[in-house]
Amino acid sequence: MGSPQDDRFRRLVHEHSPAIGNYLRRRLYPLTLADLDDLVEETLLVVWRRIDSVPDEAELPWMIGVARNVLRNSRRSQYRRTNFESTLRAAPDEPSAEDLVIADVSVRDALKSLNDDDREVLMLNAWDGLDTHALGIALSITTNAAAVRLSRAQARFRERFAAAQVT
Repeated sequence: MGSPQDDRFRRLVHEHSPAIGNYLRRRLYPLTLADLDDLVEETLLVVWRRIDSVPDEAELPWMIGVARNVLRNSRRSQYRRTNFESTLRAAPDEPSAEDLVIADVSVRDALKSLNDDDREVLMLNAWDGLDTHALGIALSITTNAAAVRLSRAQARFRERFAAAQVT
């Protein structure tokens, strides 16, 4: 038998690693599927190191927040690497995760027209099922700020979606 922290970590991994993997997989671009295991592993490593900081009432949103930061760090590294490689040779264009997942052109176009923050809060809510309280934890903002960001992002999405339907 392990320590209480070991047991809690095992439970967190068992219960939440599929959701963390799905969260990262949907947002992987411009990284590749080959990077997915490393991102999940790095996320779980942070969770292990900060096991006492994981809130009991919001484990998954907290872990998604960690995964979000791990993904951002990996994207920054990828960006620096790509910039360096672009001095050597041109980087190929790849479709975004949204292009691969979303079949409806008007939905895809409306999502693409939003800024990254609006798109992120909408996807956390719709795809990952986070309510405003959980969004606040994942984004490191207050619940009220999360509700305002979600409401505004939804309004902008509806506006852009309606415009895409007209054309």
